[in-house]
Amino acid sequence: MKKITGKKNVWNPAALIDGFLQHNELKILTGSSEDLAALHKSVYEKFQIPHKSDRYFFVYNEQNSAKHSLDLLEINLSDGELLFVVPNQIHTSPPLEKGSKFHSLSFEANCLSLLPRQFHFLTNPFNRQTILFDNESRLRVKTLFETLRQLLFFSSARNNTEIILAHLNTLLTEFNSAYFKNTSSEIFSGNKLSKYIQFKLFIETEFKKQPSVNSIAKKLILSENQLYSIVKEFSGLSPKKYLIQRLILEAQRILFYESPSIKELAYDLGFADPDYFSRLFKQQTGKSVSRFVRYIQDLSSQK
Repeated sequence: MKKITGKKNVWNPAALIDGFLQHNELKILTGSSEDLAALHKSVYEKFQIPHKSDRYFFVYNEQNSAKHSLDLLEINLSDGELLFVVPNQIHTSPPLEKGSKFHSLSFEANCLSLLPRQFHFLTNPFNRQTILFDNESRLRVKTLFETLRQLLFFSSARNNTEIILAHLNTLLTEFNSAYFKNTSSEIFSGNKLSKYIQFKLFIETEFKKQPSVNSIAKKLILSENQLYSIVKEFSGLSPKKYLIQRLILEAQRILFYESPSIKELAYDLGFADPDYFSRLFKQQTGKSVSRFVRYIQDLSSQK
């Protein structure tokens, strides 16, 4: 099988981010457009290169629109809208335009375990990673971002974990509430949302084993018909197609940083037949594996 070769112009932002962390225990970082404008231009430009996120990242666009890229798909962020990025997604930041005003926050996954509740929006059950706030909640969100930044940058309480977590919990509660706002009560009835989240979490940990629909349904204590109905309602896909989509997304992420042969990549993702994997990849992405690699090389080298 062909080896996908060629050095990719990619970088890992972890080392750079670690140099700016404002709380060593929580590994948390807040910022604003003003903070980034004060950085050397070459530093911010690094974030305009597609990079794999190793943390949760949130950017609230207070003023002017902005074009981000998430898993190589363009996302237009409008005024009063928030983008959330989860670990392992490939994110590209837009250029820092004059007049832009935004607030950002990032932290590592283990920070969530210190909070008193779960935030289901982070599993993205509606398959949209932007949240639009109404005028009233915009003011609260802006104030919370600014308060967290003030605490972590300037306050004597910057090392007070309890105070930082309290404000972080409130901010994420605002995000969660806005994400599910206007959601039909029927979605929450019969535990459908909970079952779909369980399905997504199960797929996220087991997708390389390519579990059967029957085994997934048994794991969630559902019939196959019930599982199909729930997954179709939330994602628009059958459970099998959802699994295939997740496998191909992982293939894209692996190819972004590594250069395996098609055979190695197929076996790593649980495919016994590399030729079938190659056909499936092209069917899902519109590109062969080798063409996709050239595409991301070209994309990264533009910066």
